[in-house]
Amino acid sequence: MTVRLDLNAPIAESSTRRALLDVSLAVAKCKKIVLVTGAGISCSCGIPDFRSSDGLYALVKQQHPDVVLKGRDLFDASLFRDKTSTAVFYTFISQLKHRIDSATPAPTHRFIKTLDTKQKLLRSYTQNIDGFEEKVGLRGSSSQENASVKGKSRLRAAEVRNVQLHGDIHRVRCTICSLNLPCTEGFLRMFNEGTAPECPECKLRSEARLARSARPLKVGNLRPAIVLYDEVHPLGDDIGLIQTQDITRKPDMLIIMGTSLKVHGLKKLVKDFAKAVHASKTSTTGTPRSAKSWQGKVVFVNKTPPGSEWDDVIDYHVSGETDSWVEKVLEDWKKMRPSDWEVQQTLDGDGVFKVAKESASAVTQKKRKSFVENTRREDETACSLPSPFKPTSSAPSSPVKRRQSGCHYSDVESSPRKRRGVYKGASCSEGLEMGERRLLFLDTTNSANSKAVEPQPSRTSGRRSRIRTLSKERSGKTPRTRSVTRPSGEVWVEIKKTT
Repeated sequence: MTVRLDLNAPIAESSTRRALLDVSLAVAKCKKIVLVTGAGISCSCGIPDFRSSDGLYALVKQQHPDVVLKGRDLFDASLFRDKTSTAVFYTFISQLKHRIDSATPAPTHRFIKTLDTKQKLLRSYTQNIDGFEEKVGLRGSSSQENASVKGKSRLRAAEVRNVQLHGDIHRVRCTICSLNLPCTEGFLRMFNEGTAPECPECKLRSEARLARSARPLKVGNLRPAIVLYDEVHPLGDDIGLIQTQDITRKPDMLIIMGTSLKVHGLKKLVKDFAKAVHASKTSTTGTPRSAKSWQGKVVFVNKTPPGSEWDDVIDYHVSGETDSWVEKVLEDWKKMRPSDWEVQQTLDGDGVFKVAKESASAVTQKKRKSFVENTRREDETACSLPSPFKPTSSAPSSPVKRRQSGCHYSDVESSPRKRRGVYKGASCSEGLEMGERRLLFLDTTNSANSKAVEPQPSRTSGRRSRIRTLSKERSGKTPRTRSVTRPSGEVWVEIKKTT
């Protein structure tokens, strides 16, 4: 059930005042806040909203009663089918752009930036096309850094702090090649006349083809880079991935400001986030969390109340201006948690104050960096020690951490081929004479019946003695026997004489 809180209620109503303090405390304590904003937060900047009695729809209807039946038709994708409605649309966008350029951000926009500075903002989603969030320092999805010169750009979730659901009026794009450019003053003059400028990229390619006697290409027109009704968002896939990622990060508070929640896509987005926020109230076992009563709140700030379909979705409806509410939240926040606003400064030699107290994230990064440097320094010191001072403890249990310089198996546990010092020729044959070393390779398999076997000095002399022996046996008609030897580099022959 939605609880209605009136900002203009008398001070005597202690229940309303207590509930507003609870909401302010939730803003001060939560660390993953999701904001969804609409045109209502820019009304104090001099930008009219859409659906109020003095909004944009009513203004367009008064200026062009014969061309546009409804104010909504001016922001429908079907207006490009008629040249007259298209010209009215371009003229209206030009006037709105000049109005936005002369305005300044409201306290609500600066409040969103404050949440981001205090590392409490998970993400901001806005229906507005005025780009005031980027003016206060929040990087938007349609900013200059994210926009590609040609073709579809790719959003990076870590860099985008404000997702512009309906585009940006400060940019234009081509209807054919999707070229994305800033909306300059020259483009605005043509829009004010009711005409669309030609795409410079398409025009350049067409002229290049004509220069080589090829068929020219169709040249597209530049239009405001805003998303109309019944129109697909050029960055819809990337925005869907960002939303899914934010839901998996388990937001602990949802604030909705300045929107009537009439657009179908926005309604689904708000319900998905509200479900994730309400899930943060319960623990993994399904029991409510009593220690964090400030967590899991969905707050709706708007002059008009939400519909009955939001009774189970919205927890608090704060009735009033968004600027008044954010100022009250900041005032309560500074009273309840003054440590969040402390900034220690020191006076340097030039007489300029500098911030001495660093943020928690900067301190954490410095600690992590110093830990890595100290660990590397200790490793280098251990490696530079002489061998008598190196630790002689046994190898660790983990194979990855064992020393790679030698075999970590013992002579008893390892196989014969892996035993240390057995098959290392230098260690086994050190101190042996040349003749003794040859005995290591002597084949004594069939020497049980032999009387004596003497090693030959070399392979060449062995062959010569064998030839001389064979020649004597052939001349003396003496039968001979030959021992079976293994196929190796050393060949031995045993001769027996029969009587």
